[in-house]
Amino acid sequence: MTRLDILKTYKIYIGGQFPRTESGRYYPLTGRNKELLANVCLSSRKDFRNAIVAARTAFAGWSSRSGFNRGQILYRIAEMLEGRKEQFIAELMIQGSTPKAASEEVSCSVDLLVYYAGWCDKYQALFSSVNPVASSHFNFSVPEAMGVVSIISSEESSLLGLVSSIAPVITGGNTCVVLASESKPLCSVTFAEVLNSSDVPGGVVNILTGKSSELHQHFASHMDVNALNYHREDKKEITNIREQACLNVKRVFTHSASDVTSGSPYLILENQEIKTTWHPVEQIGPGKAGY
Repeated sequence: MTRLDILKTYKIYIGGQFPRTESGRYYPLTGRNKELLANVCLSSRKDFRNAIVAARTAFAGWSSRSGFNRGQILYRIAEMLEGRKEQFIAELMIQGSTPKAASEEVSCSVDLLVYYAGWCDKYQALFSSVNPVASSHFNFSVPEAMGVVSIISSEESSLLGLVSSIAPVITGGNTCVVLASESKPLCSVTFAEVLNSSDVPGGVVNILTGKSSELHQHFASHMDVNALNYHREDKKEITNIREQACLNVKRVFTHSASDVTSGSPYLILENQEIKTTWHPVEQIGPGKAGY
């Protein structure tokens, strides 16, 4: 008798759990030879709203952690990803990558996580400033986490595009909801398993699968989203996103794949608010000042 393969069920990832989409919809994912690889969830607006609730709930705890602790957690994600390297290479290959390209993509993803782990306790020192003022005050400007960031990750990259869009956002203390590649979604749910088995609190990263054509307007119009990062080339979607984002004046950033994989610390800064504090200086004598 010929044994039937047991195909993996690829579900979505919300609040540290792996629910099926509330819509009950899915789409079949096929390989290069038209063989069935998996049934993948078609996420709905309700799934997105549930993910936003989870991200907002997790924001206070995640943003209040020290930069050093967030760096430890990102490094742990890199460790877990390295430990499952062969599984990710296999998934990339069945989605069309060559063995060499698949190996390089996983290695680059691990390296990028380690890189951003190092930035967690350094970016504030780089982007903070003491500002000159004309009164007896100290004036400090410090970047702080913006809040909940929605991300539409690269369509062409299964793993590296996903990792490179998430890493700078959570490095800066934000939480996020991410729409993975529709045509190459396999690594996204497997990466969610990596997050789930590492030290990332539930709700910090939420991963959905499905169609950007159905979901991008909700990513842009939701009133509890503080910023949207778009990593695709669809000009019609970009225009619609910018229009919808005006409803609550959320920031919109569009990037090419090469932009986000560059590892620039300015990708962290994009998703930060600058908080300015005035501190009075007491005059204690001619030419002298104190706190």
